[in-house]
Amino acid sequence: MSVWDDLVGQEKVGEQLSAAARDADALVTAAAADAPPPEASKMTHAWLFTGPPGAGITQTARAFAAALQCVSPDRALGGVPGCGFCDGCHTALIGTHADVNTVAAVGTQILVDAMRDTVRKSFTAPANGRWQVILVEDAERLNEKSANAVLKAVEEPAPRTVWLLCAPSVEDVLPTIRSRCRHVNLRTPSVDAVADMLVRREGVEPAVAAAAARATQGHIDRARRLATDPAARERRAAVLKLPLRVDEIGGCLRGAQELVDAAADDAKALAEEMDAKEAEELKAALGATQGGRLPRGTAGVMKDLEDKQKRRRTRTQRDSLDLALTDLTGLYRDVLALQLGSRVAIANADVEDTLERLARGSSPESTLRRIEAIAACRDALDRNVAPLLAVEAMTVALRAG
Repeated sequence: MSVWDDLVGQEKVGEQLSAAARDADALVTAAAADAPPPEASKMTHAWLFTGPPGAGITQTARAFAAALQCVSPDRALGGVPGCGFCDGCHTALIGTHADVNTVAAVGTQILVDAMRDTVRKSFTAPANGRWQVILVEDAERLNEKSANAVLKAVEEPAPRTVWLLCAPSVEDVLPTIRSRCRHVNLRTPSVDAVADMLVRREGVEPAVAAAAARATQGHIDRARRLATDPAARERRAAVLKLPLRVDEIGGCLRGAQELVDAAADDAKALAEEMDAKEAEELKAALGATQGGRLPRGTAGVMKDLEDKQKRRRTRTQRDSLDLALTDLTGLYRDVLALQLGSRVAIANADVEDTLERLARGSSPESTLRRIEAIAACRDALDRNVAPLLAVEAMTVALRAG
């Protein structure tokens, strides 16, 4: 199974990146033989991957990174880089390759401190791989200082360094950075493509896979989680019942509290295991004694780790809330489709009774206002408004219609 099989519904993108990987392989081979580089290469030093949420932007960038590091002997026989089985591909895909460095936002921004070491690393030769690959998962979260650090590195890169930036759209990245990148735009995979992936890769029953893909409208990660995690299905079912519970103010406030609590519990569950592992690894690196006592002068390092983990929990909670709001938006979108007699496929067919009840009980204008209220809540969360206040304002607006 090649690395390009990870690109669900992105056949044209796969062809483009596969051609670039072949040219990148030729560049390395020519350099090793002290030969002139091939002409008209499709490879470049910086790439910008964009696309809608769930299209697999990061997975596509990581598949390309794996192809660049591919050491399969089949390449010498004309095989396409990116076999998926060799040590270079495998370690790049699971995130342990020494020459594939990943940067992701811990909180709401990628701080310059997180970029400095990475930028310095980008100017070094590959340790044991074919390329030095820098993968920035959340390029839209670069703040002014960290973006400037990236710009300097992208303007004058090392010969064997490749930058892979991932963002929702080109507008989310500084013009000076995106002008130096080759743009790869992904599209939302079809529902059928996502369902097929769930059946082939995850062993999900076809009916469950189809329902998950339809409910998430082609969002790969959400569909995988919904199809394989019963707890995720329970949380979604609870969210979709919210519009039926906002008939009075008490129901609005209770519903808001439950949404926020569920997001907090989700963040806590995801963070507990990771936080404990990071803390133990750092203590061991600092030379903690048998009883767990840290050497003198290292308390500040542990405090920095705790602050980082706190920011990550906050972001995880916001992401979990955003997922619930996305489900709510999809529900009201289906309600609006029923009210307008649209032939658009219903995403939430499993709660059709709820959709019909909401459609009969309100007008299309009210449904549009409710969708706007959900969007306003998401904007408020992006501005760091307290989650409970933002969600309470939304549920009250849902009641008013």
